[in-house]
Amino acid sequence: MRVCLYGRVSTSRQDNENQLAQLRQFARLQGWTIVQEYTDEVTGSTSDRPAFKAMFLAASKREFDVCLFWSLDRLSREGALETVQHLQRLTSYGVAWRSFTEQYLDSTGIFRDAVVSILAVVAKQERVRRSERTKAGLERARARGKMLGRRRIQVNGEQIAQLRSAGLSWDAISMQTGITRSVCQRAALRQPTA
Repeated sequence: MRVCLYGRVSTSRQDNENQLAQLRQFARLQGWTIVQEYTDEVTGSTSDRPAFKAMFLAASKREFDVCLFWSLDRLSREGALETVQHLQRLTSYGVAWRSFTEQYLDSTGIFRDAVVSILAVVAKQERVRRSERTKAGLERARARGKMLGRRRIQVNGEQIAQLRSAGLSWDAISMQTGITRSVCQRAALRQPTA
């Protein structure tokens, strides 16, 4: 099996060598061939990391069969949903993954389907929780009297209909009224015909 190693530290004052040494030894014991090592020295709270992006690009091209990382928080600290989505993305590329320190996070073994299914459920639950938190926040804002959504604009349908009757184009009417072309058109349609 071809394996890539992924290591991450948060700052340049730290180094990845401790993680990588253990990952190299583990890969050798498994009989895996290390084809690439990816390391980032940046926070894991974003997926905007050079080596992380390069690893996923290589995974999409099936340049390796397994992605081995030291622990899940070394792979990502973006939150449960995003982290699970990264793992699911590797799986969708046909690339297995394994956490060195968390034996249960292993898509290479006999419990692969069970692990992937459990993580999918975790991701779904996190999406539900986020939706609930968003709805609760919107309700609280409404209760405080905050107006949500787009700003309402005042449209004088009669004026728009008169400008159109005078032969102006929709673009000219839009420029003159400061209202988008599509809103002008809808307002004119709502006017009663004589």
